[in-house]
This record gives sequence, C-alpha cells and structure tokens, in this order.
Amino acid sequence: MTRVAIVTGGTRGIGEAISLALRDQGFLVVANYAGNVEKAKEFTTRTGIAAYRWDVGDHEACIHNCNDVAATFGPIGVVVNNAGVTRDGVLHKMSFEDWNEVIRVNLGGCFNMAKATFPSMRERGWGRIVNIGSVNGQAGQYGQVNYAAAKSGIHGFTKALAQEGAKFGVTVNAIAPGYIDTDMVAAVPAPVLEKIVAKIPVGRLGHASEIARGVAFLCSEDAAFITGSTMSINGGQHMY
Repeated sequence: MTRVAIVTGGTRGIGEAISLALRDQGFLVVANYAGNVEKAKEFTTRTGIAAYRWDVGDHEACIHNCNDVAATFGPIGVVVNNAGVTRDGVLHKMSFEDWNEVIRVNLGGCFNMAKATFPSMRERGWGRIVNIGSVNGQAGQYGQVNYAAAKSGIHGFTKALAQEGAKFGVTVNAIAPGYIDTDMVAAVPAPVLEKIVAKIPVGRLGHASEIARGVAFLCSEDAAFITGSTMSINGGQHMY
C-alpha cells in the first residue's frame, strides 16, 4: 500500500523540494500551505500533488484537516513539519505578538501535527516524523530570539517524541538547514548575503534539493535505526 505523507509549507521553497522528493520516492504526498492560493494552485497543476490550506498553528485545524486527508487518501504515515514564519527584531523592539506568532506556528505547529498523526502511526506500528529545525536554533542568531527559541525547541521536541515512538516503529528526527537559496534568503541585501556566505566553509548557499534528499532518506526504510537525531545540512557553518 502506498504510504501517505504530509509536508507542511509544502508548496514553496524547501517545502516544495521535499514534496517532490517524497513523491519521487513513491509516497502519496499532500502539501499543506497557509496563504498563497495562486502559488498553491500552480504547484498542484504542475506537480499533481494535492494542496490543502490551513494554519498549522491552529490545533483544531490540524486535527480536522489531517482527519480529512486520512479519510481521502489513507492513513498518514509521514509528516514533515516544515512550515514556519519569521518576525525578526532585537528583543527590546520585539513585540509580544511577534514573539508569540513565531512560537505558535514554528514550534506549536510541530506539536499540533504530531498530535493529529502520531497516535495513528503508533497504533499501526510504522511512521516517520521529520521536523525542520535550523542552524540558528543550534547556534543562535542576532535579532532572532523568537525564531532561535522555536527552532531550538523543535530539536528538543524531536528527541523527546523519538523516545515515545521508538518501540512502536515510529522514528522522529530533525534536519537543521543552514542558509539555503530560497526566495527568503534571496531577499537578504547583497552585502549581508556576502558576509553570510563568507562564513560557510563550502563557500556557497545550500540548495533546497539537498535538504529534500536528507528528508527523503530519513523517511525511508534505510533510516529505520535512526531516531532522535538532528541532521545538520549547513555546509560546515556550524559543526554541532
């Protein structure tokens, strides 16, 4: 039976690359997205991958939509928690709303999606959860106390949930990307981007496909003995 995979934030950037990699590996992929309807429609037309719109920071929306996906396509065997937002700013200028929104979506989304799917994986004796963290959750980053806290929390969440799932055939791992050549990074001013690349030992930005291949591996049978791990894909920027 073809296994069903949900990729949150799965219609653009790193998420799109992950959706395509899992599809090519034989999974029936459903991509979640939050806001860009036109982009999602174009993505579905181009790839044939169904796209569902909901806010992963909304607990009830995650439960409802995951139930809907399972009823339509079959039991969910893989969840990739990729969706995230940024609200950057130094602490003394950061509003509570900017703090809360990043924690709600980036970290809360992992809890909400796991809550919606982990019990079924556990009952069926197989599952893969891959959480997308960040090099900035490992090393910290100026002006990102909210984002760094959320991503660091994801790494701890991964290790704890891995212990709950291990004996039931459910692995839980994380990937911590470095700076990847997505639209978000492309928007960084050129002088700033040059300084960032200068700190990456391999001398370039990463590609979304490189993150996607890591996810595809962790979702495969070849990775069945790997759980509670964080795979750093950052060009040597932070060796952790």
